[in-house]
Amino acid sequence: MTQYALRLILGFWVIPFITVLSARAQHRVSIIPQPNILEIHEGEFVFPSITSRFAFEPFIEVAALLDDHPFTTFAPVERIKSHRRIPESGVRLIQARDMDRLASDAYRLVIDTGGITITAHQPAAMLNGILTLLQLAYTQPHGDVLPAMLIEDRPRFGYRGLHLDVSRHFYQVSFLKKFIDIMALYKFNKFHWHLTDGPGWRLEIKRYPELTQKAAWRTHVVWKDWWQNGKRYLETGHPNASGGYYTQDEARDLVAYAARKGITIIPEIEMPGHSEEVLAIYPNLSCTGQPYQQAEFCIGNEETFTFLTQVLEEVIDIFPSEYIHIGGDEADKEAWKTCPKCKALMEKEGLKNVEELQAYAIKRIDSFLQAHNRKLIGWDEILAGGLSTAATVMSWRGEAGGIQAANAGHDVIMTPNSHLYFDYYQSDPATQPEAIGGYISLRNVYEYEPIPQAIAADKRKHVLGAQGNIWTEYIPTSEQVEYMAFPRALALAEVAWSASVDRDWKDFQERLQQHYQLLQRLNINYYRPSYVVDIAVHFNTDTPTNTISMTTEQYEQGIRYTTDGEDPNAESPLYTKPIRLAVPSVIKAAYFIDSGRVGPIGEAKADIHKAIGKSITYHTKWDSTYSAQAENTLLNGQKGGKLPNGGQWQGFANNFDVTVDFERREALNSVAIDFLQDPLINAYQPSDVKVLVSDNGKNFREVGTVINDIPPQEKFRKAKTYAFKFDGTQTARYLRIVATNARHALLLTDEVVVY
Repeated sequence: MTQYALRLILGFWVIPFITVLSARAQHRVSIIPQPNILEIHEGEFVFPSITSRFAFEPFIEVAALLDDHPFTTFAPVERIKSHRRIPESGVRLIQARDMDRLASDAYRLVIDTGGITITAHQPAAMLNGILTLLQLAYTQPHGDVLPAMLIEDRPRFGYRGLHLDVSRHFYQVSFLKKFIDIMALYKFNKFHWHLTDGPGWRLEIKRYPELTQKAAWRTHVVWKDWWQNGKRYLETGHPNASGGYYTQDEARDLVAYAARKGITIIPEIEMPGHSEEVLAIYPNLSCTGQPYQQAEFCIGNEETFTFLTQVLEEVIDIFPSEYIHIGGDEADKEAWKTCPKCKALMEKEGLKNVEELQAYAIKRIDSFLQAHNRKLIGWDEILAGGLSTAATVMSWRGEAGGIQAANAGHDVIMTPNSHLYFDYYQSDPATQPEAIGGYISLRNVYEYEPIPQAIAADKRKHVLGAQGNIWTEYIPTSEQVEYMAFPRALALAEVAWSASVDRDWKDFQERLQQHYQLLQRLNINYYRPSYVVDIAVHFNTDTPTNTISMTTEQYEQGIRYTTDGEDPNAESPLYTKPIRLAVPSVIKAAYFIDSGRVGPIGEAKADIHKAIGKSITYHTKWDSTYSAQAENTLLNGQKGGKLPNGGQWQGFANNFDVTVDFERREALNSVAIDFLQDPLINAYQPSDVKVLVSDNGKNFREVGTVINDIPPQEKFRKAKTYAFKFDGTQTARYLRIVATNARHALLLTDEVVVY
C-alpha cells in the first residue's frame, strides 16, 4: 500500500484521532458557498515554484482549470493510470471508487503538507473541487500557502443561475467573460443570457441580417432616454446609432469559455411579447401590419411561427444548452382581441380566450424545441391558458407562480422579485445610483428559501434551483452591473448550494469579510457596506420601556451613540448590545473609525407617550392588505420602520379618520403621526392632516392642520412626520385625527404619538 493510500485511510476512517484546530484557527478559511463539511488540520501546504499535477483520464480536461490559479504555475498534466500508482506529492485529481463513500455529485478535497488531493466521480464535481481550491487562493493572506484541511461538499440544487439583460444596455464580450469568471468561483452553473427585447436585438441571425443591421441599434445610449423619446431604431453606421450585437462566432466562443468553467449559457429569445425591435423591421408579423403599433407577434399569422422557428434553429445551433428560454410574458393581449387573424385562429382551434391563444403559441414553440431535443423555459405567465408539464417555469412574480407550477407538476426555477432581483435598490435609494425601484438587501437575499412550504412535499423535487436576475434599464455600464450584482450574488450562491439548515447569517457575514479581498483582486466594482446606522425601537408594554437596537452593514463594531439628542462623537459610548430606556428619549448614532466619524448621524425617537394602550375608534376601516396589528396598531408604541411590509404600517384606501379616547380629560401638549410614501405600492402622502379635540366625543374643535410638502413625483420611499405643537395646553378627553387622501391612493401610517 502506498503512503498516499495510508494517509487517505487515516484521513477518512480515523478522523477522530486527527487533531482539529480551534474554531479561531478555522476562521482562516472562509469559503462561499459554505461546504457541507470543513475541517482544518495541523500543518500547511506551500506551493513550489512549479507545481506538479496528476489526473485520472476523466479529469485530464478539467485539470487545465488549475492554470487559473493566481499564485502558482503548474507543470503539464500527467495521467494517473491506476489507484495503485498515485503520486505522493503535487495536486492529484482522483477517480472516486465505491470504497470512498462519496455521492455522485460530490467532491472531497484534502490538503496536507505533501500536497492536494481532490476526489470525485465525475468531471462536474471535480471542477467544483478545483474552483474551491482557486477561491482559497484568492481569500488567503498568502495564496501560495494553504492550511491543511478536509472538505467534503456537494450542491443542494442542480440549477444555480445568474441572469443578465444585454438588450436594455449592451456589454462587451470581455466583460461577459469577467462576469463568468466570478460566477464560476462561487459555483454558479447557469448563465441566463437575455439577448432580445424591445431596446435591442443582440444576436446575429444569418437568415435575418436586418435584425442586427437595424434592430441592434437605437437613437439613444441610455435606455431611459430612448424610452422617453420615441423608442426608435437606426441602421448600423448612422452617426447616432447606439448599441451593438454579438456575432455567432463570438457567442460560440463565449459558450466554450463558460463551459470550461462549468457554466452553461441559456439563451433567451423573447416571444410573443417584447418584440418592438423585430416588428419595426418586419411589420407584417404584427397584428396591425404597422411598425411601432401593438408591437407583439401576431399569433394568428403563420409567418410569425416561420420566423420564430427559423431564428430558433440558428440559436439551437449556437447554444448546446438543454434549455432555451422564450420569455412568454407581458404580451399585449388587447391587440390579439381585435386582430382578425388572431380571432380567426381562435375560432379554428376552439380557443375560448386570449390566455388560451397565448398557450397555443407557447405549446407550438414547446413542440418545436422538443423535436430538437431541447426544453422550453418561460416566465410564469406561460402557465396562463394551460400548458403541458414538459415546459419549465421560471417564477419571478413573488413565489405564487412557482408554487402553482410545482404543484401542477412543472419543473420550476425560483427567481422571485421579492428576493432575487438585483436591479432593485440594495440600500437607501437617496444614497444610491438611480435604479428601477424596490429594495433587496444582502440579508434579504441570504434569507431566501427556494422551496416554499406551500409546495406539497411530493412536489418539491420540481424546484430545480434559484437564479438572480439583473435587468438593466438603469444599469448603463458594466461597472454598474458589478455594483448591483455583488456581493448579493454571493449570498445567492450559498442559498442555491448549501443546505438550508447549514445557513447562518452571522457566520456568512464573517466569511464574507475575506471575500471583499477576492473582489478587490479581481477588480470588481462591488457595493461597499454602508456606514449608515439603523436604529430600531421596540416598546415593551409590560415594563414599560423601550429597547434600542442599532445596526450597520459594517462587520466590525464602531457605532457610537447618545440618548440626550446631542450629536455623537468619538467619546460617546460604543454600542455593543441593545440598551433599555425607561423615559422618552432622542437617540442619535453614527459609525466611527478610530476617532473619526465616517457615516451620517442616524436619529430615532423612543416614545413612551400617554396614548399607548388607550381605546381607539376607526371611522374609516383599514385596507385588508395592510391591516398591520388591526385595532392595536396605532397605539402600541411601535413605529413602522423603513419598509411598508414590516407589520406596523397600517394602510387606508380612503381618508384616514380615527378618534382616541383617554377615558378622562387630559392635558395635551403635542401630537405627531407619520405617513409613508412609496410609489412602488401606490402609497402617497395625505394632502393635509388635521387634529381636533372634544370633551364629549360629539362636538370637536380643530386645533391644528399641517399641509403636506412632499410632491407625488418623489420616487424614493420617504416617511414624513406631521407634528402638532400646541401654543397652549389643550385639555380634552377625545383626540381626533383626519388625513385627506387627495390622490385616492394608499395612506400608510404607524403610530399616534401624544404628549
